[in-house]
Amino acid sequence: MHDLLELGQQIWLDSLSRDLLDGGQLARLLEAGVSGITTNPAIFENAIAKSPAYRGEVEALRRCDLAPWERLERLTFADVRRACDLLLPLWQTSGGERGYVSLEVDPELAPDAAGTIAAARRVHAAIERPNLLVKIPGTAAGAQALETLVAEGINVNVTLLFSRTQYRRVAEAYRRGLEQRQAAGRPLAAVFGVASLFLSRLDTAVDALLAERAPEHPEWQGKTAVAFAKLAYQDFLRHFGEDALGSLRRAGAWAQRPLWASTSTKNPAYPDLLYVEPLVGPETVNTLPEATLTALFDHGQARGATILEEVDAAQAHWAQLARLDIDPEAIGEALQQQGLAQFEAAQRRLLELLA
Repeated sequence: MHDLLELGQQIWLDSLSRDLLDGGQLARLLEAGVSGITTNPAIFENAIAKSPAYRGEVEALRRCDLAPWERLERLTFADVRRACDLLLPLWQTSGGERGYVSLEVDPELAPDAAGTIAAARRVHAAIERPNLLVKIPGTAAGAQALETLVAEGINVNVTLLFSRTQYRRVAEAYRRGLEQRQAAGRPLAAVFGVASLFLSRLDTAVDALLAERAPEHPEWQGKTAVAFAKLAYQDFLRHFGEDALGSLRRAGAWAQRPLWASTSTKNPAYPDLLYVEPLVGPETVNTLPEATLTALFDHGQARGATILEEVDAAQAHWAQLARLDIDPEAIGEALQQQGLAQFEAAQRRLLELLA
């Protein structure tokens, strides 16, 4: 973990629950080098529906004169505040570079820029912690919201990015937000952001097409997501490299860091660190579910800035997909809509549980 930090990469935990908080496991993971936390509606659904740690409070909330969404916020906001407080010393000692906790706004607001802005402002004010990252989806409306939120100084994690077009859109919006903030004379170092690029789901979708259209080349499977990340990192350098960000960096601005998400391998034939070891590099974050984090502790290796290796091979893989009439951009759009639908469904199930 020390070596990864030296190479510029933070490892975050893609999980949060009362069990992790109450049992001290989260504190131990922070001591071991984990430096942030991501959550989403599916993570909270799994925690609240299955853990006995919530049962007493859930029953009490059902008897309160509150709407289901208010009951849900009582539960999730409490966990996020506790996690933020636990990571606050790291945020302070790192000068605001590490120690963040992400919390998602209502995913049903994805097509509504104004609604997303209002929800993000409300969550930011309600949690009231400097190391909160408000999570919004990387739709076209989400990119519009991002520009406004960054200009206002609200930390944002843009989630559900499955294509380079989606990523570039939010990178440009983040930069415009910084420029607005600079023009208004506001401190740039006060705002931090990440862009979450989802990996394993992309491989699952493309592998099915490769098996159908190029069955004689099984070695092409399991390569798309890593290629996507490597090419997106090149986009990151064009948007946020030392030369690109220029005066904004000199004024204290943080680059919007690529965050590798959906990093557990869905195909058991693939290495368990497929989306970890090849994607190490400066100003990156990798958020890992507990099983993948355990694998990293057990046998992970930090071999250098691997995100900068085999970029030509990534471009060649992209060209091969085009020759097979496989369009990663179109697949990315479909996956983003599927991801939103899955988060909306998880949110609805949670609200039903609390009704």
